[in-house]
Amino acid sequence: QTSEEILHHLQNIVDFGRHVMKQFFGENYVHHGEIIQLPLDFVRQLCLKIQPERPESRCDKDMDTLSGYAVCLPNLTRLQTYRFVEHRPILCIEIKPKCGFIPFSSHVSQEIKHKVCRYCMHQHLKVANGKWKRASKYCPLDLFSGNKQRMHFALKSLLQEAQNNLKIFKNGELIYGCKEDQDCVSDWNELARHLKPFFFPSNGLVSGPHCTRTIVKELIHVITMTLLSSTDACRAGDMKTVPVSQGRSYCEASAFNKELVRNGKHKLESSGLPRGCLLYKTLQAQMLDMLDIEGLYPLYSRVEQYLEEFPEERSTLQIDGPYNEAFYEKLLDLSTEDDGTVAFALTKVQQYRIAMTAKDCSIMIALSPCLQDECSEQRPVVLTSKSRFTFSVSVLDLDLKPYESIPHQYKLDGKIVNYYLKNVQAKDDPVMSNLFKENEDCTLVLHTV
Repeated sequence: QTSEEILHHLQNIVDFGRHVMKQFFGENYVHHGEIIQLPLDFVRQLCLKIQPERPESRCDKDMDTLSGYAVCLPNLTRLQTYRFVEHRPILCIEIKPKCGFIPFSSHVSQEIKHKVCRYCMHQHLKVANGKWKRASKYCPLDLFSGNKQRMHFALKSLLQEAQNNLKIFKNGELIYGCKEDQDCVSDWNELARHLKPFFFPSNGLVSGPHCTRTIVKELIHVITMTLLSSTDACRAGDMKTVPVSQGRSYCEASAFNKELVRNGKHKLESSGLPRGCLLYKTLQAQMLDMLDIEGLYPLYSRVEQYLEEFPEERSTLQIDGPYNEAFYEKLLDLSTEDDGTVAFALTKVQQYRIAMTAKDCSIMIALSPCLQDECSEQRPVVLTSKSRFTFSVSVLDLDLKPYESIPHQYKLDGKIVNYYLKNVQAKDDPVMSNLFKENEDCTLVLHTV
């Protein structure tokens, strides 16, 4: 790409954060950054310096050392709102919550998709492909339930099997989480050693025989309370895309749900999320995927067919930007009645891209110890048994998902569901299991006539 093309691409990223995602998440949560120019020699030195630190899985992606343009963003492992605690130790938890609802679309062809969430199904395929050694017990629907018991279980599961869904930083340095795709061995004792001074201070020193489990429990409590807090207002918070009750509020594959069923209970309590909290806003943006990829793909094909006939219309349709107020306004059309037009198809495609972005974003929770006399109504504070923290919550990884990735998403969806049906559900169902076994053992012999 030329320098001009890269500048245009970066401008799109900044504009998308400023004009679109800020409307969904709110001013305090989204940091869209600004474009800056850097000396090329500095960029080359930076590239050489960071290369040895990059995970193997990221080394196939090259850093741009030719254009001299970059996006400057705040360090979200630091507190974003209160400078008075800059000199104090800061804890930061990064969570990638993934999709928090079960598809409710009538376009879904496999009934299993109405019962088991995408994340839980995908886990089995990832383990089979060697991406992870073990399946995680984390289920996004538990985290997005608003029920504290389910949220605690979800966060504990993330801590047990972090994969790339959870990282913990202390003063900007990674202290917990999966650094390599293949190595996710959890070490709670080491984590507890880092966390003790935060949760059990005594005149600045650690004291008392507080075990690892107690400290992890305190951490989970703090994360839950900050996720349920509301520190921003935005108009999208009042935008109800689809009532959550329209879809199932729990996932049949959730380890929490299975435990309930084993204990003879069949109903999961779903407390619901406070409307102002970031999880609620994230879920609302995710639920712009109203048709599921199965209902969306024919509409994508309609847009593609139109672009083949009229390629010059691509810029008019704003597929590659500009991402401005006009682009955002079109996203607010929540009708699902297909009138056969390209305009309808394009709106649903753009809403799906927003939903995919929200399904893949990360939430950053920065915490810093706060003395009692520093606490005021202006500063959000969360309490534990022995400590109090001031905090800021931010959302990142909000680059709009590419229009061109939709065919890949369609194929991947089929792959995930088929693998789950054949290798997981079939084993739980003796009839299905025998059916697959018969099919696998069957040999077709052709005789000449």
